[in-house]
Amino acid sequence: MDFDLSEEHRMLKDLVARFVRDELMPLESKVLARDAAGEGAHLSAEEKVHIDKVTKELGLWGLDAPEDVGGSDLPTVAMIGVNEELGRTITPYVLPPDSPNLRMLMATVNDEQREQYLAPYARGETISAIGISEPGAGADPASMTTRAVREGNGWVLNGRKIWTSRAAEADFTIVMAVTDKEKGARGGISAFLVDRDTPGFKVLRRIPMIGGAFTYEVVFEDCRLPASKLLGKEGQGFAPMQIRLSTRRLEMASWCIGISQRALEMICEYAPQRSTFGQPLAARQAIQWWVADAAMRIKACRLMAYETAWKLDQGRDVRTDVSMIKVMGTEMAWEIVDHAMQVFGAMGMTKEMPLHLMASQVRNMRIYDGPSEVHRWVIARELLGLKR
Repeated sequence: MDFDLSEEHRMLKDLVARFVRDELMPLESKVLARDAAGEGAHLSAEEKVHIDKVTKELGLWGLDAPEDVGGSDLPTVAMIGVNEELGRTITPYVLPPDSPNLRMLMATVNDEQREQYLAPYARGETISAIGISEPGAGADPASMTTRAVREGNGWVLNGRKIWTSRAAEADFTIVMAVTDKEKGARGGISAFLVDRDTPGFKVLRRIPMIGGAFTYEVVFEDCRLPASKLLGKEGQGFAPMQIRLSTRRLEMASWCIGISQRALEMICEYAPQRSTFGQPLAARQAIQWWVADAAMRIKACRLMAYETAWKLDQGRDVRTDVSMIKVMGTEMAWEIVDHAMQVFGAMGMTKEMPLHLMASQVRNMRIYDGPSEVHRWVIARELLGLKR
């Protein structure tokens, strides 16, 4: 067993670390000010253009996209370090393209869709969204009611999706819909590509989330799609959707490692400086145990993330591993950030520091892409030998 990254992947991680330090962290004060003003934690259009230009010049676009569409075809293992470094900042930026939807497209597109959707997406020229959750079907996608019915040579889509990130600005949305109600998740769910200007596709409302983020509720009313918009094979959309979900869950765990590492560093920097009742906080056993426990958990979570990524790259079944790392990463980060807020006292409660956004982002991640309770159920079900 080799527990070291290859030199190439280590250099990439270092490059992203410098980019985060030099380009993203200096923007945090502006992001915090916007959030404090109720505008949400976001980059301005000018800042986004500048950061895109920098990352493209650094060769950080399309890292895990196929080479034949302009990507670097890096394995999942390489992306763990990349996302860990990106997780260290509250400046909201994802290297184009967003890996989860990319991976789903890579697993399903035909030749025509490869040119029309995958290639420009891999080059960072388009934005995508995905519609899975519904007002009555969140953590259980098998309960979705959005329907796609054959009509002539195409499909008619009807239904509603909620908690859909980037729906208003996306050039296309991957929509999960039931095509065979009797089969359900076992052969009755299909994926479709819905372009922004498709008649019958409407963004109903923008929903403000904690952490300065926004999601959307969208509706499909007699949304007519040609046969070419079916993504993958009819009735076989559930498995590719799981590829997408596994990618996002592992990505979240990586972000949480970065968040936790930064929170730990903030504790270690501040605790020796702050004195109470004649002693620095660093001399208090409670603080020392928080620091020790955080360091142990971060190391364990990082090793677990790399092992899960390696297994995923080997084509092995990682459903249970991904559930484990998603729960472990998000709950670890939640506790470590909370301890950091406690160490900083009243200052830790202010919106002048990044801790509140770090906490809110982690709290969101404990729900997004499956709450911890569902993932614990998945893990236990596997260990107890119960049916999937």
